[in-house]
Amino acid sequence: MDRADEPALAVAQALHDLGATVTVTDPKALDNARKLHPDLDYVEDPIAAVDDADLLLHLTEWHHFTTIDPKRLATRTTTPKVIDARSTLNTDQWREAGWMTRALGRP
Repeated sequence: MDRADEPALAVAQALHDLGATVTVTDPKALDNARKLHPDLDYVEDPIAAVDDADLLLHLTEWHHFTTIDPKRLATRTTTPKVIDARSTLNTDQWREAGWMTRALGRP
């Protein structure tokens, strides 16, 4: 697992430990993540990862995630809310797609 992804998994595990249902996706490291954090739920498809989600946490800089169509994702969530912890999403585009957005370090 890439060291850059370890903080994201630590956040996911902490939320799980507090009682949240957490679904994790990663384009490269799901097998390693499963070994390190077997209590979390994992899916390979990043679109399916938001199914019925109350909140999306964007905790990685993977290009795969910054190019996803936020309109497509919004229809799959319970509430289209995203926290962009890496400040890599185009928040204007996400807001136009109906998302409530918060980006660390940005308004």
